[in-house]
Amino acid sequence: MLLPQINEPAQLKMLSIEELGVLAEEIRHFLIEKLSVTGGHLASNLGVVELTLALHYCYDSPWDKMIYDVGHQAYVHKILTGRKDRFDSLRKHEGLCGFVKRSESVHDVWEAGHSSTSLSAAMGMAMARDLKGEDNKVIAVIGDGALTGGMAFEALNHIGHEKRKLMVILNDNEMSIAPNVGAMHNYLSKIRSDRHYLRAKDEVEGLLKKIPAIGDRLAKTAEWVKDSLKYMMVPGVLFEELGFTYLGPVDGHDLEKVIETFHQADNVNGPVLVHVLTTKGKGYKPAEVDSYKWHGISPYKIESGQVLKAVGNPMYTEVFGKTLIELGREDKRLIAVTPAMPGGSGLFPFAKEFPDRMIDVGIAEQHAATLCAALAMEGMKPVFAVYSTFMQRAYDQIVHDICRHNANVMFAIDRAGFVGADGETHQGVYDIAFMRHIPNIVLMMPKDENELRHMMKTAIDYNDGPIAYRYPRINGTGVPLDEELHTIPIGTWERVRPGDEYAVVACGPMVQLAEEAAELLKREGIQVGVVNARFLKPMDNSMLLDLAHAGTSMVVLEEASQAGSLGSAVLEFYAEHELYDVRVHPMGVPDIFVEHGSIKEQRQVAGLTVEALCKRIKSMIALRAFSYKSTSSS
Repeated sequence: MLLPQINEPAQLKMLSIEELGVLAEEIRHFLIEKLSVTGGHLASNLGVVELTLALHYCYDSPWDKMIYDVGHQAYVHKILTGRKDRFDSLRKHEGLCGFVKRSESVHDVWEAGHSSTSLSAAMGMAMARDLKGEDNKVIAVIGDGALTGGMAFEALNHIGHEKRKLMVILNDNEMSIAPNVGAMHNYLSKIRSDRHYLRAKDEVEGLLKKIPAIGDRLAKTAEWVKDSLKYMMVPGVLFEELGFTYLGPVDGHDLEKVIETFHQADNVNGPVLVHVLTTKGKGYKPAEVDSYKWHGISPYKIESGQVLKAVGNPMYTEVFGKTLIELGREDKRLIAVTPAMPGGSGLFPFAKEFPDRMIDVGIAEQHAATLCAALAMEGMKPVFAVYSTFMQRAYDQIVHDICRHNANVMFAIDRAGFVGADGETHQGVYDIAFMRHIPNIVLMMPKDENELRHMMKTAIDYNDGPIAYRYPRINGTGVPLDEELHTIPIGTWERVRPGDEYAVVACGPMVQLAEEAAELLKREGIQVGVVNARFLKPMDNSMLLDLAHAGTSMVVLEEASQAGSLGSAVLEFYAEHELYDVRVHPMGVPDIFVEHGSIKEQRQVAGLTVEALCKRIKSMIALRAFSYKSTSSS
């Protein structure tokens, strides 16, 4: 066994190519075994085993900078950089992160949970290297999916213009190589990157230009012929025109070819793009057959590939998907738009029934938002189905193209609140703060899956501008689902538990938490009301005034950033109405990035638990008693 002996990447350089091949298979078995228990991103990592081995074999991390786009394909990198013994803790609280993490290792030079950032990061590191007069290599690994992101093209344009020495590895796992085409491409790549060829080309052009009268014309003709042949024969002409030397495509599972190509790339003095073809899920049949399903997977049985899912109520996402089909049958104007998340957003059933009304734009959230705005202006009913964390990427378009135009776009904001194992880069706790202050928008969150259905009906019947409903990444509460859908009056809250002296104003799953706390306090003789603040904008002004006039002390409870979300909105309301004596205690996510773990553990970190809520209410009671005593004494 070779894998137990590898504790740092420098040890790979002592192995032969044949031994690297053996190590690749050991790593695949390791990943399949470990992830069957922890879950995680299996298919993408099985596809980059040889590629990652070749990188660490050819280059010297961390001196040479290896940047992984998104980072969910960096498990092999983690294994090779001394973290294999921690894989039992993968994606668990205080365990190994499922993405690249700078605090974990000096070999993790860049971290990201969102796509298309690696090329900009690589350019920044290459510029810093040159300014410092250093000579390390900079390598960015980006997938063909992430390359659809607009930010990646912005970086390609800048890199090509600056001509700095760096390497971009395009990990293309959607194509296969035809042997005859591949042989020609490999041949052209070898010739065009060979240092003797590059020097000879420059010398020939120099000689031609020295011929009196016709030299420049001949040189231009030679250049035209070269470019014409390139257009006919080289697949990477787009990258060539952007200023890159294109090498490939190369079989990403052929270690010898990949290593040889990296050596060729090192001979080019400027930006190089190496096009590597890989198979997602390589080496594990279930993952090869359905790489989408096995991209991010729950624990499973290795032999059969059966996913071990806990039995429970349908997830909010599933309820959303089924309800959208119902609404789509009633209104032919309804169109679903998603940025590369049709499965995660529960849209596959909708796409099957309405294939012409389902639009997946790829990793292009900005485009998706503006597309929705234009669809709405032309009388359609677009539903922008997007994760909260990814919607952040379209912020300008939401402000400028949707809300400013008052376009009738519906936002289906999935993964609102804590998300569990994906951790800090994916937490959906910021959208209330950055959405509620934008003019024209309506923002809702249901207390259960049945209310979600009615909010979806409310949204499609709403014609006065943009409207959003946000829902968590958890199973529903199990309440019965009404067959007949109805609209909810805009801006109305709901009293779910009586109580005037003390109350919890909560939204989403925090309503259930508030009810649990109220029930516990009731046993101690403390009566606490619970309000379902289902509209985050506009709020229920009438109920807020009633609470103030009743002298209610209240906790505003939300699984969202405490800064700028519902608690802030309530405080702003009372300040605006000059009701300065109302006691309001916001309870939300503190000013920290909450890392990976279970949602229960993340709530504990944030202090959003039944115990914490009971303690807060009791402190309110004690403070009120103290204030009353002080007033009486005076």
